[in-house]
This record gives sequence, structure tokens and C-alpha cells, in this order.
Amino acid sequence: MGDEKKREGAGMSRRTFALGVGGAGVLLAMGGLKLVPAEAQVRPPGGQDESRLVASCIRCERCVEACPRGALRPAHIEDGIVSVRTPTTNFNDGWCDFCADENDGVPLCVAACPTEALALPADATAETTIIGKAVLIREWCLAWDKNNGCRFCYDACPYEAIELDENGRPVVVPDNCNGCGACQSVCVSQKEGSYTTGATSRAIIVVPESEA
Repeated sequence: MGDEKKREGAGMSRRTFALGVGGAGVLLAMGGLKLVPAEAQVRPPGGQDESRLVASCIRCERCVEACPRGALRPAHIEDGIVSVRTPTTNFNDGWCDFCADENDGVPLCVAACPTEALALPADATAETTIIGKAVLIREWCLAWDKNNGCRFCYDACPYEAIELDENGRPVVVPDNCNGCGACQSVCVSQKEGSYTTGATSRAIIVVPESEA
């Protein structure tokens, strides 16, 4: 009986997924969705080859479940149909330290991937692997826009990729940044009033290296 319920549940899941894909196809034809995302995705460690990741990923979400920091999420349909349920970063909620405490510096997301859609060289480290690059949006930054001395991103950065200028305002040092997301995860710009300047994201965000 238990096995029958499991099979039935799996069948419902597949039917629901098929219906979703069919509906997405209709919306795509009507111009309501994009085949590819409007913005490039920041991928987990080992997923920087976008073509290989999309082709190899089986959308099992094991990498998302394995992340101890909550720094990953499955891509949504608005991220592009091709990317749906592939892993992308979630640095508003967490950041990537290559699972230094949990798995001796070997990312658990990479270890959990059954198809090597996420794959790193054996000698890869957090210092040598570029996930993305931090970008500071000064007009949304409290330290720049309101001159309030905010420096959460500077204090959080483990790689000296953020410096303070002569006025105590944060400045990104791109060559030192690996895109770990620590700065983005602690940014308080949206909580502390930068909505008044029309902000649509936190004042410091990680973007793909090609977009920095």
C-alpha cells in the first residue's frame, strides 16, 4: 500500500510538472515568458559553465537541499524556461564559504550533484573559484546615499574584497572578490530606508563575472 501511494504521488508530480510545462509553452508563445532569463544567473560553485549546467542538470534539487547556509534556490520560471529548477544562488539569505566547517572546504552542493552538472577541479578552493563578483550600487547604499557610516558589507567580507574610502564608505576590490555573497547577505539597505531612492535590490549584490 505504501509503495502504491509513493508511485501515485510520483505520478501526480509528473502530471503537474507536465501541465506546468504546457502552460509555460502557451505563455511563451504569447510573449508572457522568456526562454532564457533577462539577467544571467549566479550559479553555485562548479556551475559557472552555463551551457554544461543546463544540459547536465536533472532538476533534482539535491544541491539546494545540501546547502547548509540556505544560499541556493531552484530557478523560477521567470528566470527563463530553460533554467527552471536549476540551482541558482540566494545570497539574500545566506552565503557560500565552500562548506569550510561542514565538509572541509568541499562544497556539499557539488558533492550532492549526481550528474556533475556542478563540478570543480580537485584542487579548487574558495580563493581560486570565482562564483561571481560583488557590485556596489552607490545610489542605494546607505553609506553613500545617506552618509550614515554603514559598513556591514566591509565587516562581513572574508577576502578583503571591500575597502573603506577616506570617508568610510565601502568600495569593492574586484580582484579580491570571488562572489561568495557574504556582503549581500548582510546588507541592510532595504531595511533601513533606501526604498526612498527607488531601490529594487540590496545595495551590494553578486552578479556573474561576465556582468561585473
